[in-house]
Amino acid sequence: MLEMQTVPMEVPADTNIVVGQSHFIKTVEDLYEAVATTVPQAKFGVAFNESSGACLTRSEGNDEALRETAVRNAQSLACGHTFVLLLQNAYPINVLNTIRNVPEVCSIFCATANAVEIIVAQTEQGRGVLGVIDGSSPKGIECQSDVDWRHDLLRKIGYKR
Repeated sequence: MLEMQTVPMEVPADTNIVVGQSHFIKTVEDLYEAVATTVPQAKFGVAFNESSGACLTRSEGNDEALRETAVRNAQSLACGHTFVLLLQNAYPINVLNTIRNVPEVCSIFCATANAVEIIVAQTEQGRGVLGVIDGSSPKGIECQSDVDWRHDLLRKIGYKR
């Protein structure tokens, strides 16, 4: 029997969330090192759900509140081999390539500051991520003033010259 549901993620104000799939117990240590060495000023918490052995939710981080929230999110998902990273004082774009290069990371489902719902499937064996609802649906097509705003924003935050 297959059941599906959406699981909303808790994303604190001024925080980005990265949700992905990995396959090894050392995921939390490797993700900790990836973030800490790539963006030293970042505050973060990461949680990883094991899917074999003790099947524990493992966690690390340099900010206790973010680590605790990452654990709550991971436990709400209850999907094996899934990780949740909460990040402040940095953007996902600053760490995504490093995270992708962590040998045990299989995929990244989302990286956003938006409200996020994770679509989860459950069978007799367990639970898994099917997809992500990231933010809201489009409300229109950008006009020139929207293009100008986008260009200005990217330059203001240092991503374009």
